[in-house]
Order: sequence, then structure tokens, then C-alpha cells
Amino acid sequence: MPLQRRIPKRGFTPINRVEFQVVNVRALEEVRGDAVDPQILSDQGLIGSAKKPVKILGDGELSRSLTVRAHAFSGSARSKIEGAGGTAAVIGE
Repeated sequence: MPLQRRIPKRGFTPINRVEFQVVNVRALEEVRGDAVDPQILSDQGLIGSAKKPVKILGDGELSRSLTVRAHAFSGSARSKIEGAGGTAAVIGE
């Protein structure tokens, strides 16, 4: 059998890949309080762990102003949060 068939195949997986926990804007509507951070999202069961990075995605609508702190935001999520009168702050900049 040729050598290239005997050696295990490995695909491209970045070593320093960051896996975000994602939360949609629609879920932020149900969060109690005016401030949202990873600890609050973890306490309310929207993410698994407050120690892993969180990314806010723009699926859904937001009707009240919130101060959201997360590790990353999609462009549509940032515009929806700021359009509702809130602020989107990035953690770790």
C-alpha cells in the first residue's frame, strides 16, 4: 500500500482557535436588569460557562436599552443594541 494511504490524515484545525459561546439578541430581551455580562448570562442559563468567551449575534430584535459586555459582537448585533439606546462594550480590548 502506498505511504500516503498508510499515514493518518489530519485536516486543517487552527491551534489557537477561539470557540465562542453564542447568544442572540432575542435572548437578551429576556435578561433581567439593565446590564448584561458573561456572569449574568451564565447565572440565567443562556451560556454554559462564564469563563469561556461570549459572542453576541444579531438574530432577533431588542426593544429596551441595555449595557452589554461581551468578548465579540457581530455587526448587526452591535447596530441593534445601539439602535435600541444601549451600549455594546468589548471585554478584553
